[in-house]
Amino acid sequence: MADTRLKETEYKEFGKCVEISNGTVSLLVTVESGPRIIRYGFVGKDNMFCEKSKDSKPSLGGDFKIRGGHRLWHSPEQMPRTYIPDNNPVQWHTIENGISVTQETEKWTQIKKEMEISLNPSEDRVKIVHKLTNKNAWPVEYAVWALSMMAPGGLQVIPQPRRDTGLLPNRMISLWPYSKMNDERVCWGEKYILFKQIPGMAPPFKLGLPNEDGWVAYFNYGSLFIKRFSFIESAKYPDYGSSYETYTDDCMMEMESLSPLNKVMPDATISHVEEWDLIDGVDKPRDESEIEAIVKKYIKVK
Repeated sequence: MADTRLKETEYKEFGKCVEISNGTVSLLVTVESGPRIIRYGFVGKDNMFCEKSKDSKPSLGGDFKIRGGHRLWHSPEQMPRTYIPDNNPVQWHTIENGISVTQETEKWTQIKKEMEISLNPSEDRVKIVHKLTNKNAWPVEYAVWALSMMAPGGLQVIPQPRRDTGLLPNRMISLWPYSKMNDERVCWGEKYILFKQIPGMAPPFKLGLPNEDGWVAYFNYGSLFIKRFSFIESAKYPDYGSSYETYTDDCMMEMESLSPLNKVMPDATISHVEEWDLIDGVDKPRDESEIEAIVKKYIKVK
């Protein structure tokens, strides 16, 4: 019978990590900085996440190191609030089939970050509970923001909303100032948005939308990565109603899900859950008919 195993290990320049594995897939969670999941992939195979150990951005209290992997932020994005460095060691303890990782309260924002990371022992499914606690003496409005930096060269598939709203519009796209509608990396399909990561293509591109289906997919290295999350139709989301955002540049693609915006009272915590699946032996789809077959087989969209 399969089980979930934990062990401490060193990983490249990222230092001490905790490995979570069921023998088929493994995650590496940094403990000398973070909270951050720096690796997710099949044992002995490629990392589905991008690693950017040398890049950094000047911010309040030091340089924010990009690092790569999967991280936790609070939205809306703002400098310097969003880019408070996460360079110090984190506290961690075991939970069922995984670990909980907690950052010390950010000194400038007074928000505390925590991730509960668990791996199903018999299925290649990861569950991450992202938590943000307001340690200020007053309410603060923010959303939980879960970001995965994916390795280059892949193809992302994003479902478009398909609700029948009669004479009213049923789709909304948020675009950032640097995003060009004719960018060759984006295909605006009938049911899906196809988004390619092209190594070396430097101009950034970012879009957001209300992802009502609650999933996105990324194809790379002959594998399929599925990110699942909830969507609340009546809720208020950041960035003109975006429950999902995605960004690419010359070396990675970011897949970002968000919770609704909440006015969080002092000492209160809001959380946001993602579930990940990793499936081997799935090639990149060439058109929407192939996407439909993959969705029916692996994603089972509602």
